[in-house]
Amino acid sequence: MTGLSEEQKRDLEAAAFRRLVAHLRERSDVQNIDLMNLAGFCRNCLSNWYRDAAEAEDIALTREEAREIVYGMPYDEWKARYQREASAEQKAGFENNKPRE
Repeated sequence: MTGLSEEQKRDLEAAAFRRLVAHLRERSDVQNIDLMNLAGFCRNCLSNWYRDAAEAEDIALTREEAREIVYGMPYDEWKARYQREASAEQKAGFENNKPRE
């Protein structure tokens, strides 16, 4: 790997994050349960990680604010517009794949 500075790494990671968020906003047809079943994380996870990063830097950010950053709108609005009832197959897949505590 090339010798990237910490600043370059941060900038590239930030750009990749922004692109991921933009992609997820464009793909509102992909449900969170689909993401969870396939990849083990979803938009809510991403917003939680964002909030965790803010807290690590002593930046106050509510759960709702973090979700709005990821969803591009208030979470309740996104759910009303795009979220569908999960099928029995999706629910079964989630039960089989969800993280165990």
